[in-house]
Amino acid sequence: MDYDATHFEPGTSLPERIGSTPLLRLDLAVRDLPGIKLLAKAEWANPGGSVKDRAGASMVQDARDRGLLTPGKTILDASSGNTGIAFAMLGAALGFPVHLAMPANVSLERKRILRAYGASVEWTDPDKGSDGAILRARELAANDPDYFCYMDQYSNDANWLAHYRTTGPEIWEQTAGRVTHFVAGLGTTGTFMGTARLLKGLNPAIQAISFQPDSPFHGLEGLKHLGASMVPRIYDPHQADRQLEVETEAAYDMARRLAREQGLLVGISAAAAVHASLQIAREEAAAGRQAVIVTVLPDSADKYLSERFWEEE
Repeated sequence: MDYDATHFEPGTSLPERIGSTPLLRLDLAVRDLPGIKLLAKAEWANPGGSVKDRAGASMVQDARDRGLLTPGKTILDASSGNTGIAFAMLGAALGFPVHLAMPANVSLERKRILRAYGASVEWTDPDKGSDGAILRARELAANDPDYFCYMDQYSNDANWLAHYRTTGPEIWEQTAGRVTHFVAGLGTTGTFMGTARLLKGLNPAIQAISFQPDSPFHGLEGLKHLGASMVPRIYDPHQADRQLEVETEAAYDMARRLAREQGLLVGISAAAAVHASLQIAREEAAAGRQAVIVTVLPDSADKYLSERFWEEE
């Protein structure tokens, strides 16, 4: 059969595939908690495999709209992994080189993905965490502002606005407005800030609960212990009705449990999100209240399978 190109319907571009992720029901996790529903956004359904595709696309589009990212410029940012991958993917798709500063101890899978996309990476001191990467990115941007377009995800309002415009409305629509609690981790803080602002604007009674690692020395990639780190400019602590802390081992254990008991392979920060959400779920059930708790699963386990904790019992 011959095809006439003039009548061929165009497909969907890569940036247009970002968002509209499924909301999963974690029924097994709350089977012993009457009146509680636990739902989670499966953000690995984004083309770059994580929630950071949303912020990455928003920041790139904003920079282009404002004339900051123009042909010949290189996208620059600091990242602990997923935002860097989002920029690498978008840069390859849109024709912009990408240069990243990233702690050297990120997972092997992240390193291979970035190499596959052709991104240039400077590996920073792992002992300095994401803060060390931020300082290096700032130095590069200051030294060559004409060469780099510095996204600065920790200070960029287009980061949280991505979630205000997409993640929050999706959760509201997918729950038919019945969400009572929103739980999310703090890294750049963009996911929590944007989603919480939108949901609480629609219903001020919704409880917005943030969580972070319980120690400056932790294994929760992508999350920050804000008490011992550079606090993102976009962060507003007053947006949270409550703040929780999650231990690394608790997140590791939850990742194994979700895989072995529910057939759900998720990343470390996603496992931490389920752990924090279950704390809220147990409290609400103990008080005899009904609740619809929604959290975000930032990515799947495919970037963490080389981690040794999977082999532990």
